[in-house]
Amino acid sequence: RRPDITQHPPSRSAPGLRPGAEPRRGFVATLPAMGERTSLGASALRGLAERHGIRPKRSLGQHFLLDPNLARAIAVDTGARPGDHVVEIGAGLGSLTRALADAGVEVLAIELDPALIPALEESVDGLDAVRVLPADAMAFGWLEALGDHDWILAGNLPYNVATPLVLETLARSPRIRRIVVMVQREVGERLAAGPGDEGYGAPSVRVAYRARPVIIRRVPPEVFWPRPKVDSVVVALDRRERPPVAVDEARLWRVVDAGFAERRKTMRNALRRLGLGVEEADRALAEAGVDPSTRAETLSLEDFARLAEAVPR
Repeated sequence: RRPDITQHPPSRSAPGLRPGAEPRRGFVATLPAMGERTSLGASALRGLAERHGIRPKRSLGQHFLLDPNLARAIAVDTGARPGDHVVEIGAGLGSLTRALADAGVEVLAIELDPALIPALEESVDGLDAVRVLPADAMAFGWLEALGDHDWILAGNLPYNVATPLVLETLARSPRIRRIVVMVQREVGERLAAGPGDEGYGAPSVRVAYRARPVIIRRVPPEVFWPRPKVDSVVVALDRRERPPVAVDEARLWRVVDAGFAERRKTMRNALRRLGLGVEEADRALAEAGVDPSTRAETLSLEDFARLAEAVPR
């Protein structure tokens, strides 16, 4: 089965909440007013790109957002209030950047492609709350620009960097309290998956260790230029105050990675790959309450934590 997807009109329910859940105190989930100055629709975006001689680069996974209504909805999904700080990864031509600025948010807009920087700067010209930072987000030098504030991370992430960027951000930057990103549907479902879900794997366990993920909405291909071949989703991850399990991380990830190294292999075989003998592996599994024939795809974070504690150092 696939992870549950919470779809909602953004003006009627708080982002990231399942039906029937209460929004956090003080949060008003309404779309910000959007004037012509900050709206960046399909014709305006294509005109901006044409003036700067820009064509989307397949090598960088560039798919520019054409729909200003969706940009406003994602800005609401971030949960950012006026004065909050948002770091946007892959600002592109500024569709989401402008929606965030219109909501009164302080934006650090990071863009890798130097060819886009002049167009992005034109796009956000006059928006004092926006600072453009040309940088490779995967180098994580931008962490030094965060200062002492709490931040929200947002962005439209290409397939090849989405999972490592989310995992590394969760691991390296406690200042980022919430992540709201648009990613390919397969990637989003993998990040939000639980035991038994189709996309459940090592990245899912790593997310669960540090955050509470939920898929907020599906996004059709036609809102992008160029149009991708697959659907996208917006996924939100709220950082936990502390991991839900008390276990040495190195030992935990050693067992998790061994479990998912070969799909649909038993955990007994996984522990054998770690160098344990049959009796030693079975003893650790029994201590953790895990059946030797169990597969990693059915184990929860808590199961892996117990097993990591039972495996000899």
